[in-house]
Amino acid sequence: QVQLVESGGGLVQTGGSLTLSCVASGMIFSIHTWGWYRQTAGNEREFVASILQRGGSTEYAESVRGRFSVSKDDARNTVHLRMNNLTPADTAFYYCHVRRSGPDSWGQGTQVTVSS
Repeated sequence: QVQLVESGGGLVQTGGSLTLSCVASGMIFSIHTWGWYRQTAGNEREFVASILQRGGSTEYAESVRGRFSVSKDDARNTVHLRMNNLTPADTAFYYCHVRRSGPDSWGQGTQVTVSS
């Protein structure tokens, strides 16, 4: 099994930056892809960014491309989401996700609020 714990959410002004972190524990050898998703109340969960465990290739949603950057630290079993030039449209609960050889895992979510 894989457990995910994320942190780094908070309140930031428009144009500011914030970094989210996600630490994995358990059967981390089975991880294929790390992902970040976000969700607002009453809406579907939305893909934000992903990074492959092997090779480190990244993908981004069009809405965040050029502003967000996902990276990983294999020694610490951790992925980061650096969010730059934030706008109120980025306000949401952000979730860490892992696709693996077994059942997928989700973090508990962390709130990001961008003031206008």
